[in-house]
Amino acid sequence: MKFTEEHEWLRVEDDVVVVGITEHAASALGDVVFVELPEAGTTVSKDDEIVVIESVKAASDIMAPIDGEITEVNDALADNPGMVNEDPLGAAWFFKIKASDLSQMDDYMDEAAYKDMIG
Repeated sequence: MKFTEEHEWLRVEDDVVVVGITEHAASALGDVVFVELPEAGTTVSKDDEIVVIESVKAASDIMAPIDGEITEVNDALADNPGMVNEDPLGAAWFFKIKASDLSQMDDYMDEAAYKDMIG
């Protein structure tokens, strides 16, 4: 698993990358009340804003961590956005993206580096 400075986690499964937010991010946001996901089939570029998360504290965007095509979104989050707080590293993934270039993943931190960053 890899981590971004924006507190996203990235897990490679076969030829797709599953993306969610970390426990640290979910805690900082507070109770998540709304999640807007991209459409499956959407082509995105790294750093495109593709997910909107709203909590009782703030609104936040998730950026595309890599170039590629969104192959699947977690529709369960639309009905139950609180899953982000309950299981941020598991059931509350946001989307899956088929990478145009998996080497873009090399830019991200491993778990030890991420834990050092958040202190």
